[in-house]
Parts: sequence; C-alpha cells; structure tokens
Amino acid sequence: MKLKPFLIALVILVNLVFVQPSFADKPKFTKNPDYIEVTKALESLKTAQSIQAEGENTNPQEIQKKIDELEFQKYALETGTSWGQCANQTDKMLAVYGPQPDEDDVGEDYPYDTALYFLAPGRTTKEKWDCNGVYLPNDAKLTALSSNQQGEELAGSGAIKIVDGTQLVAKTNPDTSAVELNIPATQVFKAGDLNWFIPNVSQATIDTRVANAPTAKIAKKNQLVVQKNLEKDTVQKNLEKQTVESKIPTETQPQVQPLRRYDEPRLPKEGYYYKRP
Repeated sequence: MKLKPFLIALVILVNLVFVQPSFADKPKFTKNPDYIEVTKALESLKTAQSIQAEGENTNPQEIQKKIDELEFQKYALETGTSWGQCANQTDKMLAVYGPQPDEDDVGEDYPYDTALYFLAPGRTTKEKWDCNGVYLPNDAKLTALSSNQQGEELAGSGAIKIVDGTQLVAKTNPDTSAVELNIPATQVFKAGDLNWFIPNVSQATIDTRVANAPTAKIAKKNQLVVQKNLEKDTVQKNLEKQTVESKIPTETQPQVQPLRRYDEPRLPKEGYYYKRP
C-alpha cells in the first residue's frame, strides 16, 4: 500500500518531463499589437467578403487584394520579425516614429508610445531598430500606393503607421516633386487618434531639425576594398613616377681630373738645343 502513492507521484513527474504541458505560454508574436490589429482586420474583411457573397454591393476584387496584403503581413509577423525599417531616398529630412527614448534621458513619465526621430536624406534606419511609421507634415505632397497599385494622395498633418516586418521607402517623384511611398497607407492617423506625438508643422520646420535616427552603417568590407584599391593606385603611381624619373638624364658638374705625372710641366734640359742664359 505504501508503494502506490510513490508510483502515482512518479507517473506525474514523468508526464511533466516528457509531455508538453497544456498551460505553455503562447508564441510571442500573438502578443504583438501589430499582429492583433492585422488579425482583427483580416476577420473584418473576411466577414465583409462573406456578406458580399450573399449579394451585398461591394467590390470583391478590392476586398481580396486587401485580404492578400494582410495575410502576407500576418505571415511576416508570425516568422518573428519584430521591427520595421524606413529608408529616406528623398532630398528632404524625413520624420519617422521609433522606440521610446531611454528613461535616463526623459524619465519614467514619457507620455507617448513612440518617439519622433529625424532621418537624413539618403539614409536607412538600422536593422532591429523598430521604425513604426512616418510623419506627414501639414503642407507635404505625399502619395502612397493604394491596394490597386494606384497613387493615393494624402494631405494634412498626420502619422502613417507600418506593421513590423515592413520596409518603407520614401522617394521623390521628379515630375511632381511629391514624396511617394512604396506601400499602401492603410493606417493614417490624425492627432488624438492614438498615443503618438503628431504636431501640426510644415516640411520647412522638419528640415531644420538635426538628424538623430539610428542609421545603417556602411559595410566594413566595402571600406576595406576601397582602401585597398586606393593603396594599390598609390603604389602604381609611385612606381610609374620612379620609372619616368630614371629615364630623365641628370646634369652633373664636370670633375677636375688630377694631372698625371707625364702631364706635369717640365723645363727642357740643358743640351744641344738649349743654352743657359
């Protein structure tokens, strides 16, 4: 009888060791706010799709394109990518949203969920630094792709939010001078819509700010290649210079040769042809 409690305890221990517990934590991506929003949007669109199938007057192709985009975003989040990236290929300063500042700099009472940073022209935010979106100045000419790949003009100050796993690229249209985004502006917010700092300022004000967004570094390998090429060119030029200089005849000063013994002036000896005075 005493052996029975021991066997029961042993069976429980074996189950805990070799069998995955049913109360295991859910995957981390399910707690991601972007994942929650994308999942809700997908459910809403699929509901709208089913209503449309029952005769509702909606565009089925438009709904399907949005579903496909959200499915792809959901997959990117499920793969574990927990950050977005922003690239500024315009000739102006780009205001972007990123992680909250360190508590050592602003304290514990920072009021917003994100912080506003400034990305210089020709720069890209560094990897694993989460770029959450871009700021839209009140006078900006900005065009974003719509779900049907057509340009959608955006006006007025606001914030364009991107989900994790997305790379946003801002370019300048050479014909219209408008800033173009490579992704659909599915989430455009105005001041008060979410807990972000969304000021009402112009692009000229943004251009006066100091660039402070962490950016991707140039690969050291490329720097080494450039340095080696420079050193190679320098050595080659030095060799060519030495070769040319060696072919140029050098002017030398005439050297005074010492008089040989038989060249020394001598007086004629007294003799047949010479008489002493």
